[in-house]
Amino acid sequence: MTKITILGYSALIIAGLLTPLLAKQMPRENVIDIPAVSEDLCIHNLFQSNMVIQRNKPITLWGWATPGEQITTTFAGSTQTTIAAQNRKWTVTFPAKPASTKPADILITGKNKKIKLTNILIGDVWILGGQSNMEFPLHKVENGNLEIASANFSNIRILTIPNKSNPKPKHAFPRLHEWSSWSKRHFRKGDWDVCSPKTVRELSAIGYVFARRIHMTTQIPIGIIDASVGGTTIETWTPIDVVRKSKSTHIKQMISNWDKKVAEWDPAKDLEIQIQKYQNRINQLKQAGKPIPPNFKKPTQEKLGPAHDRNFPGNYFAGMINPLKGLNVKGAIFHQGYNNCFEGTQGAQMYRDIFPKMITAWRSALNDPQLPFGILSLCTAGKKQNLKNYSSLMGDTGPFIREAQYQTFLEFYKAGDKNIGFTSTYDFRRRWYHPQLKLPAGERAARWALASQYGQQKRFGWKPPMILNMITEDGKILLHMDVTARATDDGGTTEGFAIAGTDRKFHPAKAEFLVIGKGRRGRPKVNDKIIVLTSPMVPKPIHFRYAWARNPMGNVNVKGIPLPTQRSDNWPLEEAFIDGEIKTLKGRQINNALSKQDQDREIHQAHQTIKKK
Repeated sequence: MTKITILGYSALIIAGLLTPLLAKQMPRENVIDIPAVSEDLCIHNLFQSNMVIQRNKPITLWGWATPGEQITTTFAGSTQTTIAAQNRKWTVTFPAKPASTKPADILITGKNKKIKLTNILIGDVWILGGQSNMEFPLHKVENGNLEIASANFSNIRILTIPNKSNPKPKHAFPRLHEWSSWSKRHFRKGDWDVCSPKTVRELSAIGYVFARRIHMTTQIPIGIIDASVGGTTIETWTPIDVVRKSKSTHIKQMISNWDKKVAEWDPAKDLEIQIQKYQNRINQLKQAGKPIPPNFKKPTQEKLGPAHDRNFPGNYFAGMINPLKGLNVKGAIFHQGYNNCFEGTQGAQMYRDIFPKMITAWRSALNDPQLPFGILSLCTAGKKQNLKNYSSLMGDTGPFIREAQYQTFLEFYKAGDKNIGFTSTYDFRRRWYHPQLKLPAGERAARWALASQYGQQKRFGWKPPMILNMITEDGKILLHMDVTARATDDGGTTEGFAIAGTDRKFHPAKAEFLVIGKGRRGRPKVNDKIIVLTSPMVPKPIHFRYAWARNPMGNVNVKGIPLPTQRSDNWPLEEAFIDGEIKTLKGRQINNALSKQDQDREIHQAHQTIKKK
């Protein structure tokens, strides 16, 4: 479709009067897209009718016009005048304003054109970042339809940024109907909407519940900007120059591998290969007497190559975060990790190196070095861990990524950062890598935000229980907690801890509070801030792990806030102690070695049962 710039309609489009029409999933040829930057006077597509502007921070608006053109902007009774620079950009800044549910207008006047934005509220704006489990829409999650039916919140506003990755920083984004190869349909992206049952269906489920809880508690207008994309890695959300400056050996190797791919890329040769594959397939169909599908076309265009790969470092920061640069917001929440689970220990170490740098870069882009930033840990996938498959399911990169996320949080938190947040999601157990239990994750993120950013700390706890130190003695490991952390009250025992000796073989541990004497009626008196770990399989433990699997056992929490995935060792996933020496294993070898531990434990338990008889 040819993009259409209609001067007579531009003000109507920006004002949102065509929103009901564009909201419908129309045939592609009938859709009017609005470019990132038009040829005449325009304002950045961040600023539209129905938006929320951040309260209590300077209000900066910007756009483009003819060089030298005088631009007059009026907002909430104040007027600012500026001149468009040679690069066409103009900028005005209004003083900060408190939250307001009274709709306001913005009027922008140039030499030959006026733009009017209406129904604008002042409140808090939150960014949603990450990959598909943050992006996952409300209508696909458990109880999502119930949320949709009740989503009548005129003071919540929502914006989904179009999916754009690019090697070079983009300064704006278009408003368009974006094709999804997954869903085989177009999705309307780039437009601010008032939250309603009609507009909220495709919004991030986590983001919607997060916004709803904050708004219902505070009654402050809330704006949500969804900048998440499925199938993305941590490095693509980090500026390329930041990644390249890293001194980490793992990151340098990763960058070197990408640079090699770019240097070796031959688009003409690649097209020849694609054409040959096409022709081979045609010949196969003909020989089999099968019809050639009508949409099966001969390749005619060269591909862009590795430099434009969505996960080339920096590409999504350049394409989706950089366009937000300069926008004042309240904070961000981030849920990601799946696509960094394919490189084993080295990939997890790289994640740990990059993630803090990514957070700092986002804070810089969004004008606030102390920007509130909430981390949601990697969600579950695959079989649930139990006592029979316990060790074998520890052979997964997932918990190493969760550890990196938690360690990143601790790095900021222990440095005195009062605006960093963390919540685990591993206890929302589902087998699919898109677990549809998303609403509780949004609730937990909202707890952190309400407690830390909205003065609700006396009503809502958010900080996860923390292990302060570990002591090994007499065949036990003692974990000293900062608070009393108990197992979920479901009638079961404490689960999720494992311990190992020098042989590096982790087995599930019995977890009990430290007995310090006798209490009333002869009952044991315990110190409920010290957890004692033991196992008959590990006579001399030296290390522990907790919730260590992609879909782990683990039920220790404080009022619904889980103990994070963590460990005391630094042993790589790929190493095992076999025949008296440490060996490096690959693939199925790792699984076989860990499965052997499960078998040994079952045999030991069987022997113990026979002895008792």
